[in-house]
Amino acid sequence: MARAFEDKRSSHQKIAAGLRRQITRGDIAPGTKLPSTPALMNEWNVAGTTVQKALLMLKEEELLEGQPGKGVFVKEHTQQAISPMVYMPPAGTGEPYRWISEAEKRSQRGSSKLLDVTVVTPPFEVSRALGLEAGGQALLRKQILSLDDEPTELTCSYYPLELAEGTAMMERRKIRGGTPTLLSELGYPPREFVDEVSSEIPTEDEVLALELPKDMPVMLTFRVVYSDNERPIEVSLLAKAAHKYRMRYRLSVS
Repeated sequence: MARAFEDKRSSHQKIAAGLRRQITRGDIAPGTKLPSTPALMNEWNVAGTTVQKALLMLKEEELLEGQPGKGVFVKEHTQQAISPMVYMPPAGTGEPYRWISEAEKRSQRGSSKLLDVTVVTPPFEVSRALGLEAGGQALLRKQILSLDDEPTELTCSYYPLELAEGTAMMERRKIRGGTPTLLSELGYPPREFVDEVSSEIPTEDEVLALELPKDMPVMLTFRVVYSDNERPIEVSLLAKAAHKYRMRYRLSVS
């Protein structure tokens, strides 16, 4: 017999969760006007203040917007699918970073802001993925990727020092085409990548960088990129706002 379990969230959190799922999965389409507060009170059997708290949560998450005198509406582009595969191939000669070129295909404006370039002792799982010895160091390049000026992804990418030293990767500046292009030019083209995706409580760094509302988790991708002979050439931690983006993978089945 299954054990009894109680949802201990407050009523407004439960209402927000129900509405959020309908919005992000398309059951309530962008531009749709939500029912009135009295209608939602009746639907959920709660007080008006509870409904208002729920709606405020979703407004802070930028899923809803209030229009004075008209009501509360679902915002456009409430959740966007990101396809990792399209960003992996190196950019062609003279072409921009793929984050920017792929955004243009969707009529969006992609941009990147480099936050830090430094040699560090990486976190345990990064060190293990790169095959470093205890206390070994790697190059960290940290940046914010944005779509239409909205912070979308906090990226912390680590590279083996033997590949990075003496190259533009060590400099605190953007690289034309991105690091995949530079690594390919150095003889280390990306051949395969492995993603592990999880939902996690954000760190303060992630909350500030992604401008996250209170109590909103991040979708964290731990990615290892391999070149020829299964050599790891990059390990990245990619954090996105879980309520705004989803990952899309298309894999062939043999």
